[in-house]
Amino acid sequence: MITKETIDRIMDAADIVEVIGEFVNLKKRGANYVGLSPFANEKSPSFTVSPVKQIFKDFSTGKGGSVVTFLMELEKYSYPEALKFLAAKYSIEVEESGPREQDGLKDDRESLFIVNEFARNYFAATLFEQQEGINVGQSYFKERGFREETMQKFQLGYCLDQWDAFTKAALQAGYQMEYLEQSGLTIKKEEGKAFDRYKGRVIFPIHNLTGRVIGFGGRVLKTDVKAAKYVNSPESLIYHKSETLYGIYFAKSKIRDEDNCFLAEGYTDVISLHQSGIENVVASSGTSLTTEQIRLISRFTKNITVLYDGDAAGIKASLRGIDMILEEGLNVKIVLFPDGNDPDSYVRSVGGTAFKEYVQQNQKDFILFKTSILLQDAQNDPLKRAEVIRDIVASIAKIPDSIKASVFISETSRLLQMDERVLNAELNKIKRKSLKSKDGKDEYVPELKEETDYEHIQESKSPENEETQELEIIRLMIHYGNELWEEEVTVNQFLVHVLQEQDEIKFDNDLYNAVFEEIKFKLKEGEPLTDRFFINHPNEKISQLTATLFSSKHSLSENWVKMHEIDVPEEKDLLNNAVLSAVYHIKMRKVMRLIRENQEKLRTATTDDEIIEIQTMHIQLNQVKQLISAELGAVILK
Repeated sequence: MITKETIDRIMDAADIVEVIGEFVNLKKRGANYVGLSPFANEKSPSFTVSPVKQIFKDFSTGKGGSVVTFLMELEKYSYPEALKFLAAKYSIEVEESGPREQDGLKDDRESLFIVNEFARNYFAATLFEQQEGINVGQSYFKERGFREETMQKFQLGYCLDQWDAFTKAALQAGYQMEYLEQSGLTIKKEEGKAFDRYKGRVIFPIHNLTGRVIGFGGRVLKTDVKAAKYVNSPESLIYHKSETLYGIYFAKSKIRDEDNCFLAEGYTDVISLHQSGIENVVASSGTSLTTEQIRLISRFTKNITVLYDGDAAGIKASLRGIDMILEEGLNVKIVLFPDGNDPDSYVRSVGGTAFKEYVQQNQKDFILFKTSILLQDAQNDPLKRAEVIRDIVASIAKIPDSIKASVFISETSRLLQMDERVLNAELNKIKRKSLKSKDGKDEYVPELKEETDYEHIQESKSPENEETQELEIIRLMIHYGNELWEEEVTVNQFLVHVLQEQDEIKFDNDLYNAVFEEIKFKLKEGEPLTDRFFINHPNEKISQLTATLFSSKHSLSENWVKMHEIDVPEEKDLLNNAVLSAVYHIKMRKVMRLIRENQEKLRTATTDDEIIEIQTMHIQLNQVKQLISAELGAVILK
């Protein structure tokens, strides 16, 4: 378990804007920063980061919390993993005490990361330190024009051309065969024989956004073997091909700075462009472009420039990818390279400066590109020409921005000499056909743990108004719990005494009740609780709840308030009234429930004694109700 002192040092050092800014393109708006949600597909930013409160809130999904919560949600880290990531970022030594926390699935994920780290180091050492790696692996990379510092930057490597050299080394180092198989580094046959997946191949480690190795690509160098030219890691707990872009870790900051992402196809395209000073480039690693990959790019820019080689068949197969980019609301341009060149070979032949100039002069928007490609086949055939026009309009129909779509329709009308009204009619027809409901999104629910037993927290079944009253109590306790209610008595001490020790009121919402019980426990231990304790709480649901309570999508503009000379009192100034109001409301809730239960008993009463007893209780409850109403009215009128 990571010590409390270490956690405090990490949280003191971590800047939430700096950390989240590595994953989301944030723009300053007033005192906060905003950006597009990394958890949902949205066109308008609803994701907010508060540097003052050190919290984030995603209004599109309801997620929120501290910088640790963000990493847990986005990267699926466990609480200790997120802390260790931040510790590494800010060069903080992690001190641990007691037994290591066990957490099934997350232990498996961390084990895969660890075995991949070992493999990366092993392959790199083989490339630079073993004769076969130097003679074979380095020779290949140097033929591609890669300098040694470039090989080290991308952590390139080589796997010996032996059946199980790597597997033996990993097992001898103490790594389990289970994780070697799960990561795809080792292939085990039914008869028990195991061999290296990347035998005799140069190695390209694949990194996630935080720089951890999640998989590998390996290229065979021999020409006389019947094997795939490239092999990649299989799907695993940490590697999902459809959600991964090669080079994104090295490119993300430059993509944001340049406000544009070059999209290539292969590993060597990315590495050659980086070496030539063009760093805002990623690759789909030879796979068909996916929606998840496009959304990953959209976190950093709305502009994509697709870099294609001159292969006609490959270009036509990639047209679907352009439609997908348009559908996600991004702007797309396309560049074709001459004489069968790909980005790798072209930048090596002309250099980085000339490459940029070529791209600037030859990039086309998708209409010009599709028109020039598709009309080559249509030639003078009117039926084929009609299909080309319909295909282009179908692409425009995927653009969610109606103004942008209208501009492209006008451009298509001009290029193809077609009546704009006819194109608009076809556009509307296609849109009507495509209207359908979209699938919902799965939400990651973390395992709950810590001092209080959160394992059995369920969704509240209480009426909405009752849950609102409970939430108001929790809000006051988290926000103002350490403020003095009266001399030497804090708000939290007063609320715990009145609600439980005096009236024995229990919260119906399990999460709110868990927070209340933790506050009560800490009070008994003499530990003061700050809002920071709840923001950085290891239980993700409590951290998210705190972020929600601290966040407001709409607030009065400070300039507007000053301009209109409005005196807006601070809630802290009215704290006594707010606390009393919350107490009386929740007491009223309890009384009203007792009255309803009493009325139900009256309906089923069978004897005179029962009826008299119930009626007496009804009179007493109504008297209590009137007293609370009077107190509540007095508080409101103060």
